[in-house]
Amino acid sequence: MNVVPDTSAVVDGRVTERLDDGAYADAAVLVPEAVVGELESQANEGRDSGWDGLSELQRLVGRSDDGLTVEYVGRRSTGDERTAAGEGDIDALIRDVAANHGATLLTSDAVQAEVARATGVTVDYVEPRARDSESLRIEGFFDETTMSVHLRAGTRPRAKRGAIGEMRYEQIRDERTSEDEMRDYAHDVVESARASAQGFVELSEPGMSIVQFGQYRIAVARPPFADAFEITAVRPIVKTELDDYEFADELRDRLAERQRGVLISGSPGAGKSTFAQAVAEHLSDSNYAVKTMEKPRDLQVGPEVTQYTELGGSMAKTADSLLMVRPDYTIYDEVRKTADFEVFADMRLAGVGMVGVVHATRAIDALQRLVGRVELGMIPQVVDTVVYIEAGEVDTVYDVTTEVKVPEGLTAEDLARPVIQVRDFETGSPEYEIYTFNRQVVTVPVGDDEGGTESGVDRIAKTEIEREIRSVARGDVTVDLEGRDRAVVYVDEDDISYVIGKGGGRIQDIESTLGIEIDVRTHDDRPSSGRSGGSGPAADGPPPDATGDPVQPEVTDRHVVLPVDGHVGETVEVHADGEYLFTATVGRGGEVQVSRGSAIADELEAALDRNAQVTALPA
Repeated sequence: MNVVPDTSAVVDGRVTERLDDGAYADAAVLVPEAVVGELESQANEGRDSGWDGLSELQRLVGRSDDGLTVEYVGRRSTGDERTAAGEGDIDALIRDVAANHGATLLTSDAVQAEVARATGVTVDYVEPRARDSESLRIEGFFDETTMSVHLRAGTRPRAKRGAIGEMRYEQIRDERTSEDEMRDYAHDVVESARASAQGFVELSEPGMSIVQFGQYRIAVARPPFADAFEITAVRPIVKTELDDYEFADELRDRLAERQRGVLISGSPGAGKSTFAQAVAEHLSDSNYAVKTMEKPRDLQVGPEVTQYTELGGSMAKTADSLLMVRPDYTIYDEVRKTADFEVFADMRLAGVGMVGVVHATRAIDALQRLVGRVELGMIPQVVDTVVYIEAGEVDTVYDVTTEVKVPEGLTAEDLARPVIQVRDFETGSPEYEIYTFNRQVVTVPVGDDEGGTESGVDRIAKTEIEREIRSVARGDVTVDLEGRDRAVVYVDEDDISYVIGKGGGRIQDIESTLGIEIDVRTHDDRPSSGRSGGSGPAADGPPPDATGDPVQPEVTDRHVVLPVDGHVGETVEVHADGEYLFTATVGRGGEVQVSRGSAIADELEAALDRNAQVTALPA
């Protein structure tokens, strides 16, 4: 008797099982090379099924000393055939081997068994191996206070335990975790997810698997993707309702008034997703059609809320599908990359209520992440509410609107423009204004000049005045503000005529552009006790020891380019040797581009010529 096992039977260890129960006495086991190739491919990808199958083949070879005949037959599957394994290419090769040798096909694959019978092949079908798929071995590391468990080969298990906002990362076992233990844990996780109705494999790539099993989200990393075998299991330790939070009634009314655009922001572990789950549950209970967009899907929501992930590797395709489903609200977990913000904005502008979860260390930072990714004037239509979570509590809520007005701190009526107003939700008082000022997008705190200190508007105004004057002056420029609508500019005596222009035309144009009255004087006329500004050693701006990330500007034919990685959409200040130069918004490519020939570019190039240290820090 000849027996040909397919991949499913080898992985499940069914060949040695049938030999042990005497079903295959005096049988010869013919292992198709197509099976070997598939198992080797799976093992190279770090999949446990590949390693399990290779272990079974080794057990069969070990039985040859007891008289068992094991022979490898047929041809090896090609890479294309292994890629198309789900379409049955490798199964067809295995059936051909069984047919050519007049052998019995041993399989745990029901479809394979039926196709083989239909083609006249003798089949020995065994049920897939039963397993306890309702629990995981790693659950033993969790107690009621454990949010996450961290296992790594060769190290002692650790866990994050405690209340939200007060988590402790601590050792939970003295014995180090071995490589074999890690492999057993990983196999248990993946196979349990596949076998159980409460689990699924979210991602399976060479070196990384992400599994959702009940309330647990488990990431399994293997070399070469990681430098060691590692398992991280996370679960929510608190399930809340909207009523548990401050401003619950007001937020409930706001969400019911009309479809909203909401950003839930906070630091990692602050409780953003927990709050998002509470919002989703409230909306669902209030008879709204609610969906989620997540990768991976780990929000703990009720059965009425359908959870979507990437479609074909793209959240944009998921959004297109959701627009056909027509939800009232969509919870978008982990809005991080430019593509995520674009999808969020597209769905919001299509009329869908959107609730996005964003990492940010301040409430205003969440809103600024839209700058450069969404047209400035559209931001209040995309996001009208920002909720900042800290230590599991609602810390700050902002109301975001737009108004055509003169920005706070400026006075000329011809400076009226669209201004995004960010107001405290509870008091209605303005906190920030976002607008364009002399071709820059600026975020200015409102009312920050109490106690006689210079306000953000003052600082921006001084910088812009200096820049405009330096575009026509040849020497040093110093600026002193005298109130909201007047400034005194001090230049070299030889520059007076250049700055004022014929008949005062040039300075009038600058005054019109900036909306401020400018008095031009020489440096000799400046009181020694006056406030300094401009390009001298006492130039206004951050103190000389201001910190920031070093950047290396690149000068091209048309631009001076500053790479500012990690700050896409944020407003940053650029300094040279600690001296403030200008404020700008980082574009979606992670760069600030300054057109050559402008006053800003001239300052940057001058700084580079003198080998100044150029730095950027969040404004």
